[in-house]
Amino acid sequence: MSKVCDICDKKPMFGKSVARLGKGAMIRRVKARTNRRFNPNIQPIRAMIKGTPTKLKVCTSCIKAGKVQRVVG
Repeated sequence: MSKVCDICDKKPMFGKSVARLGKGAMIRRVKARTNRRFNPNIQPIRAMIKGTPTKLKVCTSCIKAGKVQRVVG
């Protein structure tokens, strides 16, 4: 399943995972940085598009903002 929103075109973002070393790890030195991927929260829903129910993959921020009209029933 692709991780792209059909409404706002939100895609995965990339960054670093920071591993820290020490007892109070937030104030100690950085041990390593590795690549990681931040996926958007994509949900499959049935929505009304031009009067017909259609299956879409939509992020939860679009669902909460009301950008998609869900099919009930």
